[in-house]
Amino acid sequence: MQAQCQCGCVTLEVSHNHQVHACHCGKCRQRAGGASFVLTAEGKPHISGSEHIGSYRSSDWAERTFCKQCGTQLYFHLLPESGMDEAWYVNAGLFADNADFALTLQMFTDCQAPYYHLADDTVKLTEQQFLEMVGAAE
Repeated sequence: MQAQCQCGCVTLEVSHNHQVHACHCGKCRQRAGGASFVLTAEGKPHISGSEHIGSYRSSDWAERTFCKQCGTQLYFHLLPESGMDEAWYVNAGLFADNADFALTLQMFTDCQAPYYHLADDTVKLTEQQFLEMVGAAE
């Protein structure tokens, strides 16, 4: 599946995965104004235009990336040196072909802002449950 930023400078190729996850953590809400909707990539995405990617560490265990030209948020990367299982969560809004995407999981539900509610019946994980799932529970 192919995804690209708004200006087209960065293109990501990922294997087919139509399961969308919503993250309600404070960092995602601060960045997006609400939940962040992502697809979990199976392995590192193939990237074209990597010279246009900026990144920053948003926590001890993750980095967030964006296109330096248009500012589009690209993906969230769980870092292997943090002791967590390495993973890439690609912004679901980057995929033009999304007709068969389905919301299947909500993360950090205990951090969700009070001004929105998602209607789909999904698996809902608290912050602690998500950290346990990825191997970062303390």
